[in-house]
Amino acid sequence: MAKTKKTVFFCQNCGHEEAKWLGQCPACKEWNTFVEEKALPTKSVGQAERKRAEVLSLSNVKTVGEDRIKTAMEELDRVLGGGIVRGSLVLVGGDPGIGKSTLLLQVCQTLGEKGEPVLYISGEESARQIKLRADRMGEFSEHVELLCETNLESVEDVIRNRKPGMVVIDSIQTMYSEEIGSAPGSVSQVREATNTLMHLAKGLGITIFIVGHVTKEGTVAGPRVLEHMVDTVLYFEGDRHASYRILRGVKNRFGSTNEIGVFEMRENGLKEVKNPSEFMLNGRPENASGSVVACSMEGTRPILLEIQALVCHTNFGMPRRTAAGTDYNRVNLLMAVLEKRLGMPLGDCDAYVNIAGGIKMNEPAIDLGIVMALVSSYQNRPVDEHTVVFGEVGLSGEVRAVSMAKQRVMEAKKLGFNTCVIPEVSKETVGHIDGMKIVGVSNVGEAISYFR
Repeated sequence: MAKTKKTVFFCQNCGHEEAKWLGQCPACKEWNTFVEEKALPTKSVGQAERKRAEVLSLSNVKTVGEDRIKTAMEELDRVLGGGIVRGSLVLVGGDPGIGKSTLLLQVCQTLGEKGEPVLYISGEESARQIKLRADRMGEFSEHVELLCETNLESVEDVIRNRKPGMVVIDSIQTMYSEEIGSAPGSVSQVREATNTLMHLAKGLGITIFIVGHVTKEGTVAGPRVLEHMVDTVLYFEGDRHASYRILRGVKNRFGSTNEIGVFEMRENGLKEVKNPSEFMLNGRPENASGSVVACSMEGTRPILLEIQALVCHTNFGMPRRTAAGTDYNRVNLLMAVLEKRLGMPLGDCDAYVNIAGGIKMNEPAIDLGIVMALVSSYQNRPVDEHTVVFGEVGLSGEVRAVSMAKQRVMEAKKLGFNTCVIPEVSKETVGHIDGMKIVGVSNVGEAISYFR
């Protein structure tokens, strides 16, 4: 009689299953991602127990308007697409100590004040620890209930019995099922826990927020299938030692994935930053070379940011290039354009580019701002502090059009800027705006000559 296999190997990246260990996953092509876990017994379902599959015509399917819950936190509602959708499964990831639990506890506080029953389930902290954090945020309604439990079956029973409007699971890596022999946080446990919570959310119409740990690469720990199963994936970004935090939507079945929410960490919790542009430009130096204000778009929101550059001759044979907050390779590309098209001898210069405030931006629209900051530092000529620059720079030195040019100009006017240097092809789109001087440039040379 053949022996049944007791262990199988799962890919941590995509969840693919194999009978033996492989160096490369045949499904996602990643290397060294297989881990060994106990095999789960398969349950056979009789023909009489199977549900009959029903085929529907797409034209006959009736749709119902989304029932959204406002959280009273405009930044979070924007990222979610207008509020929390009932019956949705939301995954929140981020570095340790970034503020994931604090954000969700504040959501519980605001919904509890509205009379919405909320259940906060913690597998990492005791009730006393959560109470100490809650006391710093203020008073909590009696509608907010707390459960410290890691057993998945017990959690499922409590949710089915109490039927709250919203549930928070902190975190999914601590949940375990007794039917699975592997340790909590393993591929099998995370997949089973998420699958159970998904059926609870869809079957009972309960909104469930899941907190997920992240790896050193910044992705949610566990199988990649975890992100495919949930409706929305949010990442909490930012330096844990800085005061600001950015909530970014990576996946959203009920809204756009381009929106961001900006928060500031304080002693009593997270506070919304209603005007990120003003926040990012706070403390900007006056009449300093190498400092240029550019405009980037995050979804439908324009954000003004300060690009700083420092260019100096190197003392070594190999010049050093550093980029903080933007793509390092993009900076090297733009420096090559300046050297080739404008004849600037930057091959023997160290270059340091930084986006002030610690924010990360990779939109091509900030190319012209990076170029102007590099030239300003190299020539030691300050740029007018009331000027905003944006535009994409090509390899031929041309300045290409960017999207939503008028919204960018209007944001600059709102913050007191009076001059905008934009691509020539976008000048007609922007049109005339009272109190703003619009300068259109078609190549990098024209932009450089404007500031000389």
